[in-house]
Amino acid sequence: MSPNRFREITSRYSGLTVAVVGDVCLDRYLEIDPGKQERSIETGLAVHNVVNVRSSPGAAGTVINNLCALGIKRIYPVSFCGDDGEGFELRRDLESKPGVSLHYFHVSPDRRTFTYTKPLLVTPGKSPRELNRFDLKNWIRTPTELENKIVDAIAQISDEIDAMIVLDQVDRPGTGVVTARVLNALAKQLAKVPKKIVLADSRRGLRDFPPLIYKMNRAELAKHTKARRQLRAGQVRAAASALAQKNKRDVFVTLAAGGIIGVSAQGDVEHVRALPVRGEIDIVGAGDAVTANLVTALAAGAQMREAMELAMAAASIVIHKLGTTGTASVAELRKMLLLLERAV
Repeated sequence: MSPNRFREITSRYSGLTVAVVGDVCLDRYLEIDPGKQERSIETGLAVHNVVNVRSSPGAAGTVINNLCALGIKRIYPVSFCGDDGEGFELRRDLESKPGVSLHYFHVSPDRRTFTYTKPLLVTPGKSPRELNRFDLKNWIRTPTELENKIVDAIAQISDEIDAMIVLDQVDRPGTGVVTARVLNALAKQLAKVPKKIVLADSRRGLRDFPPLIYKMNRAELAKHTKARRQLRAGQVRAAASALAQKNKRDVFVTLAAGGIIGVSAQGDVEHVRALPVRGEIDIVGAGDAVTANLVTALAAGAQMREAMELAMAAASIVIHKLGTTGTASVAELRKMLLLLERAV
């Protein structure tokens, strides 16, 4: 991508409005100093002393973080949290971010705030090491009252936005934001605006989703096609092409170190390789950075391959940020693409 084309695309980011419909959680990091370890007198077990606590929005919130880093004008999280301490932290973090409006972000006493608690061993001179995670989730069905609010928000917001990201992060169907009823409402609403850029991603797969722009990894595509084993490169292209033709929407399939394959609604196939690793990496958050950059670039008028190139640059930046779920700014993307251009 030429510097002029990069500037042309990214200069439009500050005029975009994007909605994120999905499960926004709290990422809470507990930084442990191993040099201060004790032993409990009562139990005899090791005591890990936490010397710093930091938090940020996670799951769909990680997508929001990336949109903020890209300088999007207005970002609408369409989601909910619990009326609890974690929810207070989450709302405070979201409110502090530029461009984020919580007009469609609801607080419910019937929900526990979805939280990933991540203990980190922080040793001077070494990379942080994450220990076993503690998760707080909801295990019962999302109340109808909350579903109504999400459905109403989708109807109210669809004409105002340039693009929408739908992110399903929960393990148990029906317990998060993206329920079957919400998907049905999405399908009906988007039928009225068929050219709207709406990308969907789900950790449980997209089989029950309406025909949106699909983004998935190789394993999720195999599950979607009911393949019994991992798909080879040629099979990924064939399966993604068949899906794009069926839905009449673009399909993106991430291949980890193999990069990303994109198939347009017209059947054009593109493959962009991942950038070389430059030392120790942490892959947490890479997929969300890809999602945010694909949608933003497409909404700004980028061609499919251009959006994929930006997404791969963002993923490369993010995986080299250790001990945190990182983001990639326009300035960082510019620097990365300039380095690539010089290396050619």
